[in-house]
Amino acid sequence: MEAAVLGIEEQDVRTATVAGSTLAYAVVGTGPTVLFCGWWCSHLSLNWHDPLFRQFVSRLAQRHTIIRYDRPGTGLSGSAGTPPHTVDDEVAVLAGVIDALAPGRFDLVGASSGAAAAIAYAADQPDRVGRLVLYGGFARGAELASPAARAALLEVIGSHWGLGSRLLADLFVPGSSGPEQDAFAAFQRRSATREQAAESLAASYAVDVTAELARVRAPTSVLHRRQDRAVPFALGADLARRIPGASLTALDGVDHFPWRGDADAVADAMLRGLGHHVPPRPHATGPDAITEREREILALVAEGLTDPQIAQRLVVSPHTVHRHIANARVKLGVRSRAAAAATLARRSGAPPAAGS
Repeated sequence: MEAAVLGIEEQDVRTATVAGSTLAYAVVGTGPTVLFCGWWCSHLSLNWHDPLFRQFVSRLAQRHTIIRYDRPGTGLSGSAGTPPHTVDDEVAVLAGVIDALAPGRFDLVGASSGAAAAIAYAADQPDRVGRLVLYGGFARGAELASPAARAALLEVIGSHWGLGSRLLADLFVPGSSGPEQDAFAAFQRRSATREQAAESLAASYAVDVTAELARVRAPTSVLHRRQDRAVPFALGADLARRIPGASLTALDGVDHFPWRGDADAVADAMLRGLGHHVPPRPHATGPDAITEREREILALVAEGLTDPQIAQRLVVSPHTVHRHIANARVKLGVRSRAAAAATLARRSGAPPAAGS
């Protein structure tokens, strides 16, 4: 393997030839090797400069050598390669990365669409995978949404990537503020072309590794957020039921990406899945526990807007608004939306909520 160092701050970014294509990979941390399967939309440099992403990975890197990679044809791997379009293609890329960078046994993390490749590889190579951690994963892409919803989203992405990236931001990070969602939509457009995004999402919908689940022998931890809008919780629970001996950890939150929302809880669960003892954290309550998205919504409640009006303003569903308000009420220990807005307003010195 011929590697060229491209170092970006504390992560060491290099290139290697895998299956005839140039592939960029990043190494950070020390300790036993943990390999992250490729995301459908990733960019080693742009991701690393996201403070939330970097903090999340750095937490894991305190105990492990973390290896991430951009799939051929994407991110820092450049546009010359061909992105994988099937699970077999994904596994071939993963196997190439492992053969080049991770001799011996290693632990494997598969998140989102990357969970399918992790499952297939672990089933075929039981002697190589020590522990398997699956976050926000699924076995069959057709179960992610109805045929009509899948077709509509692919049509929007394929015809108008600007709008499509915004819709995906609302799907993947609904707990984020408006500016944060705008930033994530821009990230998607910088890390993938319209064609790549549509092809990658279509490939996710075509995933089916149900036959491989029973063949996984590695100790497996399945992590999933209860209100994940992109990949329903039921699909993660199904993985845990069908993988022999797998455990299921249900996490609070609506965001699909693990570095958003309560990222510490996800990192804790991943470290436990990788064999570490991590004591439970006390449940956060009070004004300091309110997320930026919840603050944004409560500020609009204070202006007198209804849930549908807030949903229209933020380009989210009324159900999402209602869920954020309900979560904020629990954290603040109050019974009404107006009381929640008033409590937060008093904390910040703003006017109280209308009607409170």
